[in-house]
Amino acid sequence: MTPFEMNNQTDVTEFIFLGFSNHPKLQGLFFLVFLIIYLTTLLGNMLIITATRISLALHTPMYYFLSNLSFLDICYISTTIPVILVNFFREKKTISYEGCLSQIFFLVTCAGTECVLLAAMAYDRLVAICHPLQYPVFMSVKVCVFLVTGSWLCGLVNSVTHTVLAATLTLCGPNQISHFLCDIPLLLKLSCSDTSLNESVLHVASATIGLSPCLFTGVSYILIISAILRIPSAQGRSKAFSTCASHLTVVVVFYGMANFNYDRPREGYSLEVDILVSVLFCVMTPMLNPIIYSLRNKEVKGALRKLAGGCMIVGNISV
Repeated sequence: MTPFEMNNQTDVTEFIFLGFSNHPKLQGLFFLVFLIIYLTTLLGNMLIITATRISLALHTPMYYFLSNLSFLDICYISTTIPVILVNFFREKKTISYEGCLSQIFFLVTCAGTECVLLAAMAYDRLVAICHPLQYPVFMSVKVCVFLVTGSWLCGLVNSVTHTVLAATLTLCGPNQISHFLCDIPLLLKLSCSDTSLNESVLHVASATIGLSPCLFTGVSYILIISAILRIPSAQGRSKAFSTCASHLTVVVVFYGMANFNYDRPREGYSLEVDILVSVLFCVMTPMLNPIIYSLRNKEVKGALRKLAGGCMIVGNISV
């Protein structure tokens, strides 16, 4: 490394986001759209968490996992949206070096945790459909807490590993990130040091935290669907499928977006397309999850109606 490069490394104290910079006249509109998405996501997921806490009908393992998924989605979107909203008012859209590493840490934690948590939710549906008589034993309170805690630990261990390796990178090139957020592949492009270890760990993590839960979820639903098809009555089949339809929809949306965001070829796509795909995965997915569950799940809809009715009664009394 030349002395000039060493100097440059110490000068990289912030990064400049190039995302959305090509449309300076639309900054106000972008701010309004992202603000609405953020508030909608917060409201939707907080309603799900509140409903699962106050409704006795939702005090089951399935909705315990759902409330954790909602909390996870709030953390996930809060990692990126506030920085984006602030940058819409700045001519130079920046984030500090420490802020970039922090964003990577929380993004990777939430993404990894959600992968494993969705697999745990698939296991819950597998036991409920295929082994209903043993469900209370297989999905006891201890098992549920263990699965949720394990999901968070997997995400944290994976994130700490990637963040520590990212912190050791030598950054001596331009400090411009062609995106609106910090992510490991984007940081690797700015490094002038050997990134082979980082890339190897990325591949291992993709297989363990990404692919393995996805395959487990897929196999689980093959077994679930085959079990549902063996139910003799049409009403029984419909009722059984309705209990896992919302989760299956969330899984398809999450893994579909994740696959398109990380596994598609980077060549041949413009910055606008890259940003659109990341917006769909990082911003829209957390907003869609509570909508999917509230639209397709009768128990959740009933709990939300009771919650809304209770709020109206309290409001009328206070007036």
